[in-house]
Amino acid sequence: MSPEIDIKNRSFAFAVRVVKLCCFLEKQGNVSRTLANQLLRSGTSIGANIEEAQAGQSKADFVAKMSISRKESRETLYWLKLLAASELIDEIKLAEIIKEADELVRILTSIVKTAQKGRNYEG
Repeated sequence: MSPEIDIKNRSFAFAVRVVKLCCFLEKQGNVSRTLANQLLRSGTSIGANIEEAQAGQSKADFVAKMSISRKESRETLYWLKLLAASELIDEIKLAEIIKEADELVRILTSIVKTAQKGRNYEG
């Protein structure tokens, strides 16, 4: 599987997990609901921007969209860590999604750096 397809599939699967988590948080109360809205926006934006990057009109457009995706993944990681630290959800229950968010940050950072150097991303 090519790296582009892998990151697209991973970001989509991640977005599905974020949506399900946010549905749970919506039922918990006002603070959880507010955090859920933030998490939902950033967590689903990752894959949307990757999709846009794949249709970029230039390398600069590709880099710009992937950079936005990387920023959104960093923000998502922040909200997930905040949920764990504030004990709104048990940290153990969030461990896997936090790990995946961190990996998305790392992958997207690699893609952006590689693209900025003028090479095609090859993993």
